[in-house]
Amino acid sequence: MNTLINGIHHVTALASDTQRNVDFYVGVLGLRLVKKTINFDAPDVYHLYYGDEAGSPGSILTFFPYTGLSRGRKGGGQLTYTAFSIAAGSLDYWIDRLTRFNIPFSGPYQRFNESYLRFEDYDGMGVELVANSEDQRPGWNNGKIPQEHSIRGFHTVTLNEFRVDDTVSLLKDVMQHTLVAEEKDLFRFQAGAGGPGSYVDVRFSPNEVRALQGAGSVHHLAFATESDDTQLEIRETLLSEGYNPTHVLDRNYFHSIYYREPGGVLFEIATNPPGFAIDEPVAELGTTLKLPEWYEPRRAQLEAQLPKFVAEAK
Repeated sequence: MNTLINGIHHVTALASDTQRNVDFYVGVLGLRLVKKTINFDAPDVYHLYYGDEAGSPGSILTFFPYTGLSRGRKGGGQLTYTAFSIAAGSLDYWIDRLTRFNIPFSGPYQRFNESYLRFEDYDGMGVELVANSEDQRPGWNNGKIPQEHSIRGFHTVTLNEFRVDDTVSLLKDVMQHTLVAEEKDLFRFQAGAGGPGSYVDVRFSPNEVRALQGAGSVHHLAFATESDDTQLEIRETLLSEGYNPTHVLDRNYFHSIYYREPGGVLFEIATNPPGFAIDEPVAELGTTLKLPEWYEPRRAQLEAQLPKFVAEAK
């Protein structure tokens, strides 16, 4: 059997203010702004991509910043915490850095023999930093955060579910994930070869309030697949199992299909190629507004109405 799912490709969330969003993820967390484009389905809204130097699959957190959007609510039927991977000895560095930027945090906590910090961005999105010795990815050297302490990419995402059986069945039987750890009401699955960036934690939360989408909420979780062929193969598998994935959509930097998992979280399968260097060199990623060709005739109008912002590491 082909390996159809390699791990996490990206996570996409909602924000309420463009500059504050950039200030948090570039300024505080030290990620690179790798692409400045628009929401292909709502072109008057940015689509901002943050990640490592090249925007590698497994490092990409993206946002639709809708000015003035009301804050969402964490709860069941939602991806509640997005966890990034840091080096095993970096917790103290990040405790000091979060304190310096007046970002409230809790922890360190223990989970599956790993230590992590928990906090929220300016819109209330749940973020974690997981210290581990497994991750050999280099992270982004932004000149402000020592590279040995930089964020490597994703570690884990956590899905809070009112019921877990059907979601677990989808992950195991259709999406090739393997159950690798369990404690209390938390179940960890890994895709592909495993390791940071491949983990999905499913939390059984039968008594939680239902999530409300808004600023600080995750819009969807994208899983990585190697090629258009493997994407079509997993699409056919999903159809045969009674799911209703979309047709393949061209997102310029990857091709996508979307479907709802049984608990209500929107899933995507995104191809690893062609990547973010398709329309600008790696050294210049994120420096200019990139539009799909069908919106190029509206460039002047869009540039005039989209909010200006500065992306600066601090």
